[in-house]
Amino acid sequence: MHHKMWILIVVSVLVVVLAGTGETQNTGIGAKVRNIVEKATFAAGCFWGVEAAFRQVEGVMDTQVGYTGGTLENPSYKDVCSGKTGHVEAVEVIYDPEVVSYEDLLDVFWSIHDPTQIDRQGGDIGSQYRSVIFFRDATQESLAAASKERIARSGKFESKIATLILPATTFYRAEEYHQRYYEKQGGDGCSFGSIR
Repeated sequence: MHHKMWILIVVSVLVVVLAGTGETQNTGIGAKVRNIVEKATFAAGCFWGVEAAFRQVEGVMDTQVGYTGGTLENPSYKDVCSGKTGHVEAVEVIYDPEVVSYEDLLDVFWSIHDPTQIDRQGGDIGSQYRSVIFFRDATQESLAAASKERIARSGKFESKIATLILPATTFYRAEEYHQRYYEKQGGDGCSFGSIR
């Protein structure tokens, strides 16, 4: 009995350790453990509509809306709306790169807003609505820059692309009533376009 308990503990530890490697592993007991997720952060105007658009994408596992890119720690919605914090309304996207690529998420980003507008999206005006791609590593930075160049050359927009590409900074989760707003309140978003 004591021997079986130790085997159970060792197998449990192996499952936990292998789950943390970020790879699919066979634990030897017939179970595969997979723990690969990545994050992307986008600002494209009103975060309610941006979040709603990304939640429709297969491979997006979770999202949260919040504030990033500014100087004030733990800002509130009221703080960000003042225009004095430097923060933007943004969406943090948790996704499975085996199902949806970062490039695919960039395509969604370009399709749901007007990246030529400065400090606004449609009727929403203010620096908190500027268009920004926040990169987490050199790969995301490179892919974002190539994507921006591609969209600029595409002729889809007559004006210059104003989207900034910046390193990710602390992401402050917005108040709970902003999370999944359109799922709770109804509505289909306040974004520029739609997912193709």
